[in-house]
Amino acid sequence: MTRHRTSRVAALPILTLIAAACAKPPLGMELGAELFETCAPCHGEAGAGNPAIQVPAIAGLPQWYIESQLQSFQAGWRGKHAEDLPGLRMRPMAVTLNREGDIPSVAEYVAAFPAPFPPSTLHGNAGAGAAQYEQVCVACHGPDGRGNELLRSPPIVQLHDWYLVQELQNFKIGARGAHPADTWGTTMRVNAVLLSDQAMQDLIA
Repeated sequence: MTRHRTSRVAALPILTLIAAACAKPPLGMELGAELFETCAPCHGEAGAGNPAIQVPAIAGLPQWYIESQLQSFQAGWRGKHAEDLPGLRMRPMAVTLNREGDIPSVAEYVAAFPAPFPPSTLHGNAGAGAAQYEQVCVACHGPDGRGNELLRSPPIVQLHDWYLVQELQNFKIGARGAHPADTWGTTMRVNAVLLSDQAMQDLIA
């Protein structure tokens, strides 16, 4: 009995090592929820954003788009321009997602939130904006503003209107879409540079 008990006791460290080796880190939604704890203080527990500190709603955006923008921050395509203060705050947070699986997991988690569809706050000329949208935006973002993954065009209908104006201005000044490797961003910038401040207000209204 003593010999068998000793054998079992001796085997415990080996079994512990095997169990540790077989244990997998959290992935997908579980890891995403864990990582989002760092994002929630600014973006909100449900990703609805906080206009008071210029933080947009991200809830319900497509996973592919969230991934691409986090990668853009990491690559320095976003969040490096001196006039893009919200982007400058965001980039250090994106850089912390440096393990394999971090970005897909948090993107999957955020994409599962229901989109908030915040109320309008702008007072532009919606009629003039609609005509301009038909001419410039509809081909990529769609007639209902729900985007097109094949064209790497995100949905815009669910975003804060102030954020859309802010990002059009960022494209215009080169805070976004200026890096030659950012193919889709440069396409967007070509359109944004043609817009006056009033045209942006009309377009988003």
